[in-house]
Amino acid sequence: MRAFDTQSVSEVQPPVSEVQLIPVNLSRRRFVFVGLAGAAVLAGARWLVPDEPIGESAPAGLTAHAADIVRALVPALLDGALPEDAPGRDAAITRTVAAVGTAIEGLPPATREELATLFALLASMPVRLFVAGIGGAWRDATVADANGFLVRLQKSRWSVKRSAYDALHQLTFAAWYADPRAWPAIGYPGPPARA
Repeated sequence: MRAFDTQSVSEVQPPVSEVQLIPVNLSRRRFVFVGLAGAAVLAGARWLVPDEPIGESAPAGLTAHAADIVRALVPALLDGALPEDAPGRDAAITRTVAAVGTAIEGLPPATREELATLFALLASMPVRLFVAGIGGAWRDATVADANGFLVRLQKSRWSVKRSAYDALHQLTFAAWYADPRAWPAIGYPGPPARA
């Protein structure tokens, strides 16, 4: 067994007066810079958080953000099929958004999760601005804004964006044409009666 040297603590550690301290240069300029950088980081973090939806509550199968997105996209997707009068148009949009939520509830869990991810991405400000081209909240988007976004999705060279367009298109059209109130406009008499 080896014997340990018995050195005192004062021999191992130099006295405080001999320890070299790292100089901290806290000039006013650096202090202001760090403060502004912190404020920029906080503003950037706030920018990533989706806006709080207002107005109507979300139907089953959709979050409030997803309902806002669908509500903004329905008039662009169903342009020409919606009623012309404002009250009838608003009611048809509300019914279609609810029907999209119902359709999503009936999908397999993996598909519901993919759609939830799509809606969460579209609700975040950076994606909404740089991918969708929507500067404000979805509820403030015009039909032209939504249509421009949908055209860019549909014509994209990336298959994942085209798949997102297909999902939004198919869900909306399935919800619209599942409603018996939409059938007369296309000449569909309804399912045959059972004998």
